[in-house]
Amino acid sequence: MGDKDVKTYIVGGYVRDQLLRDAGQSIPESDRDWVVVGARPEDMIEAGFLPVGKDFPVFLHPKTHEEYALARTERKTAPGYHGFVFHADPSVTLEDDLRRRDLTVNAIAMDDDGHLIDPYGGEADLKTRIFRHVSPAFSEDPVRLLRVARLRSKLPGFSIAPETLQLMRDMVTSGEADHLVAERVFKEMERALMSAHPSAFLETVAAIGLTKRVLVGLPTGHETCGLLDRAAQSQLDLESRMALLAIEATFDSTFLKTLERLRVPKSVSDFVGMCERVGGALPAVSTLKDCAPLLETLDVLRRPERFMRLEALTRFLGGDTTRWEAARTRWQSVDAGAIAKKAETPRDIPTLIRQARLDALEI
Repeated sequence: MGDKDVKTYIVGGYVRDQLLRDAGQSIPESDRDWVVVGARPEDMIEAGFLPVGKDFPVFLHPKTHEEYALARTERKTAPGYHGFVFHADPSVTLEDDLRRRDLTVNAIAMDDDGHLIDPYGGEADLKTRIFRHVSPAFSEDPVRLLRVARLRSKLPGFSIAPETLQLMRDMVTSGEADHLVAERVFKEMERALMSAHPSAFLETVAAIGLTKRVLVGLPTGHETCGLLDRAAQSQLDLESRMALLAIEATFDSTFLKTLERLRVPKSVSDFVGMCERVGGALPAVSTLKDCAPLLETLDVLRRPERFMRLEALTRFLGGDTTRWEAARTRWQSVDAGAIAKKAETPRDIPTLIRQARLDALEI
């Protein structure tokens, strides 16, 4: 693209996070996103870029493979995330493109010389730690509700401008949030829960009313928020953090139906179901033999990783798993192959192996 009228800028989260790092905040470096002003799709292809965008013109750089999007505007045509018509041609300015973005802190661009283009006051909002929508067009995309909530979990200490918070609440009450796609809801929720401060996500979705329409039954109380933040500090995995939410919801059917509606991964639904069967954590036991019924019910031999996750969750919740760990080790140590060879008939094998495992717990 040798045309002098074609210009490229880094935009969005990369610029935002770089400014926060410059201010002393510890934030991992993210991928760079570029916007191209003054170019047509054929100009990008001629320069060797690979088109990848289905809904709007996005291209991969031939060497760095970073994403370059043509500057564009958009028009709302239908409810939901996909209800837009995009317009991209050389007449669209950088300011036009930045105006369609969600928050002022995400509507800052940087040119090749490192100079900032900030037509909507994003740098000032970064300094005061405020998330503020760029324009009323914010309300046209319900995914932005989740993005703001998730961004609060990534950047603790930021608050939402009162007018933006009200706009988010209006999006929920108007029914716009009802058009959120289940998989997208869970994806944003997953990223927030796996952040260092998931409590901010929970607090935000409760404040805007999403727990009454989309995330029905999601526990968001003070104790739950503190528990999830401690889980993040302990680096519990996603399955365990989701199970903690189910435990906090006392496995209420409303929340469990929400998880089903969100089409959570099977590993999550399986583990939540296992926790429900045991009452949230491994029960206290007096002897190793007391562990036997649950070891069988939870299929510890074929699903050891799942049981070990439950042990870890129990310890996190303050339970003593010493006997459970010993029982699991002994149960798994039985040489089923050797016992099978000594059996008089194949029919006897399951009974003999089970008895050997029970005997191992008596030692």
